[in-house]
Amino acid sequence: MVEIHTQLIGGTNLSKLPYAEGAAYNHRTWEEEDLCLPDTRVQLRQQITEWYENTRSPCIFWLNGMAGTGKSTISRTVACELADKGKLAASFFFSRGRGDISRAGKFFTTIAAQLAENLPGLRPFISKAIDDHPDIHQRALREQWKLLIYNPLENAPAQSKPIVVVIDALDECERKEDIKLILQLLAQAKNLQTIRLQVFVTSRPETPILLGFRKMLGETHQDFVLHDIPPSTINHDISVFFQQKLSVVKEEHELSTPWPDEPTIQLLVERAAGLFIYAATTYRFIRDGMDPEDQLSVILSSEYSSASPTGNLDEIYTNLLRYSVIGGRPHCEHDALLQRFRQIVGSIVIISDVMTIKNLANLLGLRSGKVGTALASLRSVLKIPEIQSQPVRIFHPSFRDFLLDQQRCFDHRFWIDEKERHIDLFRRCLELMSKRLRQDICGIREPGVLITKISKDMIQSVITADLRYACRYWVYHFQQGSSVEEDSRILQFLSQHLLHWLEVLTLVGEMSEGVLMIASLEKILKVSSNLHFSKSI
Repeated sequence: MVEIHTQLIGGTNLSKLPYAEGAAYNHRTWEEEDLCLPDTRVQLRQQITEWYENTRSPCIFWLNGMAGTGKSTISRTVACELADKGKLAASFFFSRGRGDISRAGKFFTTIAAQLAENLPGLRPFISKAIDDHPDIHQRALREQWKLLIYNPLENAPAQSKPIVVVIDALDECERKEDIKLILQLLAQAKNLQTIRLQVFVTSRPETPILLGFRKMLGETHQDFVLHDIPPSTINHDISVFFQQKLSVVKEEHELSTPWPDEPTIQLLVERAAGLFIYAATTYRFIRDGMDPEDQLSVILSSEYSSASPTGNLDEIYTNLLRYSVIGGRPHCEHDALLQRFRQIVGSIVIISDVMTIKNLANLLGLRSGKVGTALASLRSVLKIPEIQSQPVRIFHPSFRDFLLDQQRCFDHRFWIDEKERHIDLFRRCLELMSKRLRQDICGIREPGVLITKISKDMIQSVITADLRYACRYWVYHFQQGSSVEEDSRILQFLSQHLLHWLEVLTLVGEMSEGVLMIASLEKILKVSSNLHFSKSI
């Protein structure tokens, strides 16, 4: 659990609010992500500015578009501009597979903590809500919204300047029910009288979000569909991106001029088909190779496809994987290389939180060097950190979508069987916990000692990130794998390590999740035992 520093909020009990690490737009997680380049997205950014500066505009601005159309880049740019103008109240950037920012559990507590930090007038009201309701972080989302955000905004001193909350990639929130509830609650902002709260939301146009907005009154939200931007405008912006980014590559490698020439730029723009993620992936592939001219040739040699909206993106992902995973290797090595790819990269795209290479290797039972070597050639699609303490992650969710979709990943050697990977991770989690869990894991030897008396450094040194991950997510991986054949493994583990597991969850502040996991296990095991009974009749 990450807590807002007490010095930032006056040393009050606001520091107790659970905070989702990586949620804010300016967190180090996002520091290398792009902002909109000058002279791009001009009309859209102007429309967003007019929305938040007009006191009569709807309280919600919804920017929607398919994967790869640049929504998160726009969100970061908007958040930066709002912060510079003193109008940004809070931001939450959802990201699937990244722990607390892939779920709604700490959404409202994180927003409340940022409101308290950025709006001093709200601090006493939010602080009082925590005093009156010490268990607020365990309450339902609806109550958290009302007690921590809506009521403080309603009772705080009036101010004429609107405040804006930026929420990016709402579709990346795991539970669809939470998405619909968040939208329903945010719509209540239109009823606030003393402080005007505006919410900028981006997402794909997925069903739960579409339904959520359809249930709102028309005057509550303003929509902008990225697909509706004229192709000429999008192509201009992608052309500017290629020209500026590749000119830097040319200078660094002292390539002859012109490189690439204008026809090549236009060909790349045509192949991008309006997807900024195509442009970004192409640029990274060219930039990170030993010879940019050879890398560009690989891109240009790929087939052009317009069979589907993601056809060209799928083609480039396929060619990059062929080139990076097995390119130039003897055919006799291909099977081993592909198996290693599916195990390591397949785990990265479905894990519930980002991990360092070392911790991922420990979880998978591999050597760190082996994992690092397997990932080294995939820098165009994976963020491989230079610092060992930082996690490895995918650059864009479209790569995950591609690998998990058997129709899109048409070279099935790279296709990731999601259920198979979940079951494998479930087993790896059980193996790791079975080896490492024990009574009094921190060696305190004082039964009944308060957790507050145990130093966080000691807890982190004993309960490393890989063990913590296993304890938090083994049930989730079992649920996603949907294999009743694993019941005996679970029962054996619980018979030996139930109390040890609960002790770890308590030490890392996740006991409430443990209660929910036990309830889930009870339902799953009950259903599977009934199935076994039915089959035996």
